[in-house]
Amino acid sequence: MRNLTLHRALEQYAVDAAGRLSAEAASGAEIPFEVVAERGGGRVPLYCYRPLTAEFIRTRMGALSGLRSHGAAMRALADCEGLDRYLSEHGAPPAPDRRLRCDATLEVFLGCVFSDRTGFGFEPAQFEAAYAELERSLYEGHCTATVIAPLEGVVLASGDELSLGNGLSLVRGDLLPDAPADAVWGDGDEPRTLAVLAFEQGPAERPPVEAARESFARILSALRLYSRGGYAVGPVGWARTDAGSWRTVPLGVAGRPRQRTPIGRDQLDELRTFCRLVSRPAPSPELEWALARFEMGCERADPLEALSDNLLALRALLEPEGPASGRLAQRLAVICASVAERAALAHRTAHAVSLERAAIAGLGAADTGAEPIVEELAENLRAILRDALCGHLRPDLVGFADDLLAQAAGVGSEAVAVGAEPVAV
Repeated sequence: MRNLTLHRALEQYAVDAAGRLSAEAASGAEIPFEVVAERGGGRVPLYCYRPLTAEFIRTRMGALSGLRSHGAAMRALADCEGLDRYLSEHGAPPAPDRRLRCDATLEVFLGCVFSDRTGFGFEPAQFEAAYAELERSLYEGHCTATVIAPLEGVVLASGDELSLGNGLSLVRGDLLPDAPADAVWGDGDEPRTLAVLAFEQGPAERPPVEAARESFARILSALRLYSRGGYAVGPVGWARTDAGSWRTVPLGVAGRPRQRTPIGRDQLDELRTFCRLVSRPAPSPELEWALARFEMGCERADPLEALSDNLLALRALLEPEGPASGRLAQRLAVICASVAERAALAHRTAHAVSLERAAIAGLGAADTGAEPIVEELAENLRAILRDALCGHLRPDLVGFADDLLAQAAGVGSEAVAVGAEPVAV
């Protein structure tokens, strides 16, 4: 087996389709037949009825598209090249776009799983034979490179897997039965979450470990923006080609694991969409630079060191005139706070700036209320970065904040509708 994600998605889809098709047949839907002649040992042909299972399935693909497992199967196929080759081998016409190719592939594949049968009970042996044929067609002349690494700080529910596209996924380690034990099991009793990159590699493809470093770093960045937590990708990963032996590889992806953040099943689609949004190029160099500083802050053990990173990021986004202008606190407040809370947030932001000055002077955080202020600043930066990268805030954050401040100054803060609720989520 070369593609675990594809295998799991198609197996679940085939099981669900078996249930739906069996229900259709039980309710009276008839499978069409054709009469065919077969030669036995004698000269006289034997005539028999052959069920046209593929035709029965084809007329019900619309209903099968409503199965819960349909979306995962489509996403897994969308990551595969060579679908045209598979369809051609089965005499299916070429499809004009990727979605139609995936639809046609599911139809042909189900036809193979239930070929020449009058019932639709799920038969594991027939599924595996059909799947082996599909993989041979998809990966002929290529090999599949797989790189895995522990992703600390994330807990997926039992049986869950999150496909992020382009062969990238998050998987509970116990779902990879042949994964190295050191990758799956850490210090606790629960299996780790693994970052998995599996892709078809041709002779001219980039080295898989290099591709994995970049992909795993993107996952880490997306998680830091998605939710507060301590995330890390293990410095050592494991790689293999096709079904060969696993070998350890250095990854060098950073992170500082702290508490473990559970990702519920109801969050998987949201997180998948979010990861795709924030993986797009930053709309401005300032935003890209601020994101890098934010991630540096996530690496710090000392909150006051992280405070400096976060203030540098916010100044790049909201205070290009420099700290002497004193504009940061107001601009941050007008974007992140409701009208009633703006003054208080501006005051706390100014306090955060004074805490940084104290840290630079070697005084540390003298007051016990420093930690909540430092954490709030980090959360506001996370919200601005997240919304700007997702397109919910316009790239010119300074202009946006100044427009809101001008409106407030012109009509009175109590009457300003914009900002009555926080703009950044």
